[in-house]
Amino acid sequence: MPGELTWDDAEGIALALREKFPDVDPLTIRFTDLHKWVTELEGFTDDPKGSNEGKLEAIQMAWHEEWKESQ
Repeated sequence: MPGELTWDDAEGIALALREKFPDVDPLTIRFTDLHKWVTELEGFTDDPKGSNEGKLEAIQMAWHEEWKESQ
């Protein structure tokens, strides 16, 4: 994936997660697992401690929108 991903790149992270986990319903993922998956994405360069509930929720909702479109 080109470029660097940070916690503020909800759309970019959502696209990367959809590609990596195409069959996963994002609303079934716990925030602890989502945090781990985001920090393990290729191109993610932000501080793992820089997330919060709001950022994780924004990522989850963006991923959910992408996931719905692919169903």
